Amino acid sequence: MSTDTTQALETVKEKARKTADDADRLGRRLWDWMKDEVEPDRLLMSTTAALIEAQGMKYALGLGIERWRPGKALKLLFAGYVGTRNTGADVRVEEMVRQVRHVLGDDAIALTMMTSDPKLTKGYFRTARQVTMPTIFPKFLFDECPKHHGVIACEGSMFKSKFASALSTMMAGSLGFANAEQKLSVGYGAEAGHMIPSLQDFVQKHCRDSLVLCRNQPSRGVLEALGIRTRGGTDTAWTFDPAPPERGRQLLQSAGWDGKAPVLIACPINPFWWPVKPDLQKAAAYHLSGEHKSAFYKSIYFHASGQDVATRYEAYLDGFCEAISAFAQEKAVFPILVGMEQLDRRACEHLAAKLQEKNGWGKVPIFVSDEHDMYDLVSVLRQGSLMVSSRFHAIVTSMPGLVPSCGVTMDERIRNLMATRGHDDLFLEVDDPELGEKLLAILRRVDRERERIRDDIARTLPGELRLMGQMGIDFKDEVARVYPEFALPDLGPEPIAHLPALPRALQELLERSGG
Repeated sequence: MSTDTTQALETVKEKARKTADDADRLGRRLWDWMKDEVEPDRLLMSTTAALIEAQGMKYALGLGIERWRPGKALKLLFAGYVGTRNTGADVRVEEMVRQVRHVLGDDAIALTMMTSDPKLTKGYFRTARQVTMPTIFPKFLFDECPKHHGVIACEGSMFKSKFASALSTMMAGSLGFANAEQKLSVGYGAEAGHMIPSLQDFVQKHCRDSLVLCRNQPSRGVLEALGIRTRGGTDTAWTFDPAPPERGRQLLQSAGWDGKAPVLIACPINPFWWPVKPDLQKAAAYHLSGEHKSAFYKSIYFHASGQDVATRYEAYLDGFCEAISAFAQEKAVFPILVGMEQLDRRACEHLAAKLQEKNGWGKVPIFVSDEHDMYDLVSVLRQGSLMVSSRFHAIVTSMPGLVPSCGVTMDERIRNLMATRGHDDLFLEVDDPELGEKLLAILRRVDRERERIRDDIARTLPGELRLMGQMGIDFKDEVARVYPEFALPDLGPEPIAHLPALPRALQELLERSGG
């Protein structure tokens, strides 16, 4: 081979190596860009934002707009976290629907509910049509929201990155589509907290014309700093009427209760695997080989995982186990575990196994929302003599039954609720290093002071009901502002008149408190 040929070959090889290196660098750069700049949650926000802008242009041009006119039913779309058998979410939305029907009038409205799984919401939200929302939702919102005259966002953790930024994007995006057409746009019973910067920017831009009825003052502060209108309020689960007490007792007896022993209810969760985040690499591995199965949530979304998460979760369950075991040795109680969301089954089963191993017990009864609907599950909760819960709505829905309760909390919701009740010392943090010892002391105290705690709960409920009634007034006023020709029922000025029909026990509480 001649020298010239050899040099030519070396030149070609060098160019090939350089091309390969360039391609590798470009590939790495592209992946870094995809991972950091077009991370799936941001892509979801940017896609939703682009579609909102497109809808605004259609509105400006008068293309295919659904407009309300006097004599037509006011069509309202509810956007929330239903279809996952999260009992708290389902209960609060059920009561929201009942309140909206009451303050606007059944004959004047047509309600539609988004659900991620209509099989899991069958029989819920009576009178509301249900539509299935896909996991990747921007195009769905673009198609569905403009069919209505207004949107009501209805998840409690409405503007937060604590659980999943995608969920907040969906609700804020739904409100944004309504705003793009100058329609009714209301967040109902919402909380706002820490948001990642991209979500905060999205909310600030697309919800600036919305009205958000917040369930606590700190949430109002977060949103008002973004220039969003707010009013005070509360949760909407207070007025829920579950299955009769006999049903709850029947379910407990079928699980081994003798009908006499005090029922000790524990509601554990995995507080450390939030937030749910999208991960393209994990998604590919999961769908190809089943890897990361324990952390899989849905689609491309995964719970937080790893050794640190596992260690903290075990310590949390050990704390529950230590306290419940010691308390059960002192008191002849019937312990049960309740999963308010179907995701909680794993935590309930893990805690049951620990209790059985530590105490030599037989099967610990477990009641989870994947097997029990919201009517039955809340009926069971209200048979409790004592409750410790990491689920906010387990405490809320048990309070009308005057069940003495304490909390082990992962965020501000249970803290705020206990402060409202005057029970700042009846909750602990999920990562307290002395959780077992401290929780046992709280259980003893709640048992010892049960009558005083029941009285405190009874005093708290009328105030929450009045706040919920005021939300009905504020919602009605917003409907009148957006649609001044809409004929609203005359319910008078009192907040209580703006509540849906109340169960007898709540009516009696109100009467004793002076209405």
